[in-house]
Amino acid sequence: MIIQPDYKIFSNCLTCDDRSCASQALSVSELELLSKNCNEAKFEQGETILAEGSRTSNIIYLREGLVKEYGKKRLQEEYILQVIKPHSYLGLHSIFSDNNNHYSYAALTPVRVCYIDLNVFTQFIKENGRFGYKILSSVCNDSLNNYHRFIDKHQKKIYGKLADAILYFALVIFGKNEFDLPLSRKELAYLIGMSRESVSKQISVFVQDKIISVDGRNIKILDMIRLKNISKMG
Repeated sequence: MIIQPDYKIFSNCLTCDDRSCASQALSVSELELLSKNCNEAKFEQGETILAEGSRTSNIIYLREGLVKEYGKKRLQEEYILQVIKPHSYLGLHSIFSDNNNHYSYAALTPVRVCYIDLNVFTQFIKENGRFGYKILSSVCNDSLNNYHRFIDKHQKKIYGKLADAILYFALVIFGKNEFDLPLSRKELAYLIGMSRESVSKQISVFVQDKIISVDGRNIKILDMIRLKNISKMG
């Protein structure tokens, strides 16, 4: 069962400025069909957008905000796979497997999403080659990026893992050297697979070494070259 907030607003896919690269391959008639089978909703920070274990009846398109993709280990400890930026689809892996959601998605900031009927979405994949190619490319890129990040996470020490995480937010998520971290220290620990205490200590070391500066959740990279070298040597 998909968890949705009460607040919904009308969405017209023909005039939307936030369309994905894949939806730009749709014809006018396909966009009209998409509009008839698409509902827009808003979520506040911390709200669950999609729950692990639920059946997939919709594909969710992230229009605005940041979302974390995460799961639970046997002892109910959380692990975070990735942070998802706007203009991305949530739960794509499920439609190519068993239609069960294998991960949960929660808002890290206020977000806007579109719920797209699964049958209509799969129809586009089957009938529109360009659309299907864009979707397949997105799934493959996500899988490869997550694979390489998790290989690095298991091979590197705490300083290399933290450097990777800071670079991930600076270069991939925000595209700038100064940003407000959307994760708490505990969530950052879940992302890199270390304890919260270890993460806090290593952040302090980076601050003392003048590699970064930290003010609350605001992080500013002061020495990008050293940070990249730490990531590389790990």
